[in-house]
Amino acid sequence: MTAQTIRFKRWDGNADLPVPTYATTGAAGFDLRADVPEDQPIVLKPGARCMAPTGFSVAIPDGFEMQVRPRSGLAFKNGVTVTNAPGTIDSDYRGQVCVLLINLGEEDFTIRRGDRIAQGVIAAAPQWTLVEVDDLEATDRGAGGFGSTGV
Repeated sequence: MTAQTIRFKRWDGNADLPVPTYATTGAAGFDLRADVPEDQPIVLKPGARCMAPTGFSVAIPDGFEMQVRPRSGLAFKNGVTVTNAPGTIDSDYRGQVCVLLINLGEEDFTIRRGDRIAQGVIAAAPQWTLVEVDDLEATDRGAGGFGSTGV
């Protein structure tokens, strides 16, 4: 598969923030950074949620989505994760990308300007024909879920 181009539009007032980029050549996700005022960081208390802006809009090709995923280091070290992980940025959305974060840790977490707060992953998201039917084909599993197959 050849690489495609994803276009980002910079919002006013954030010329100092880099365009989202991959940290390494093998990275699946690219870094999304916080666009918060230098003198007004977000202090995320334990159990609290916030919506952190990134300062960019994005144009995702039809048939794809941008998934907004947690950064493993933030989750492990600080308990900070993406609330609706993975969040979805649809191909027809052109507003600012924001990241919904929650602090599941035990201490305040400060989000400063330019901090890497999440990662974006481009994934296929085809639209299917959705139909109602009277019955579904049987499977060995059936309706079993929520741990029904064991640990």
